[in-house]
Amino acid sequence: MVEDEPNVVNFIEQGLREEGFTVDVATDGETALDFIQMNAYDLIILDVLLPKVDGRQVAQTARANGIATPILMLTALDAVDDRVAGLESGADDYLVKPFAYRELLARVRARTRRFDSPTETTASTLRCADLTLNRLTRDVERGGKKIILTAKEFALLEFLMMHSNQVLSRTQLADHVWGYDYYNQSNVVDVYIGYLRRKIDDGSAVSLINTVRGVGYKLSAE
Repeated sequence: MVEDEPNVVNFIEQGLREEGFTVDVATDGETALDFIQMNAYDLIILDVLLPKVDGRQVAQTARANGIATPILMLTALDAVDDRVAGLESGADDYLVKPFAYRELLARVRARTRRFDSPTETTASTLRCADLTLNRLTRDVERGGKKIILTAKEFALLEFLMMHSNQVLSRTQLADHVWGYDYYNQSNVVDVYIGYLRRKIDDGSAVSLINTVRGVGYKLSAE
C-alpha cells in the first residue's frame, strides 16, 4: 500500500490485516518503487498524490520495468479525465476517496483472486490428515477438537496448509505472514512454529509440522 495520509494508512492496513492479508506500507513514491522492485506482490494499492514521485509516475515506471502486478489506484480526484489518466498510466482499477471499506475489500479480493491456485480459490476448508481449517469461520480442529489460534498463528497455519507436502523456507513463511516486519524479528518463524506444534501436534500420534533441516518446514501427514 502506497499512501501518505496516516489515517487512511491505519484504516486500510488494519482492515486488511484483520482479513488475513500481509501489508507493506510505503508513504512516498520513491520508497514504493524500491519495494515494488524488491518484492513480488499480489496487489499494489496506490494513491495518486504522493511525495517525491506521484502515483501515476509510480505506475508508469512499474509497467515500464515489466511489473505486471495489479494496481488499484486511490485518489480524491474524481473527474473523468483524472480517472482516465490513472488507468492510462497502468492502473487496473480506480477507487475515489472517500470510499466504503467494503468496496475496497471487494476490489482487493477480486484483483488478488486471479493469482490464487484453483485449490486456494475454491476451498473454504483446508485439510491435512485429521486437521481442518475453515477459512471463512476461522475455525481450526484436529481430530474433532477445536484449537484456538492467534491471528498470526492462523495465518501461518493457513499458508502451510495451502502448500501442504511442500517445503517452505523461513523466508517464504515470514514474507507471507509478517512482511517487512520480519526483518527485525529474525527468529519469529521458529517461535511461531513452536507455538503451532504445541497446539496442534502435542498429544497426537502423528506430527504434521515437520522440520526440513537446513531449509524450512513442511506440513505433511507422511
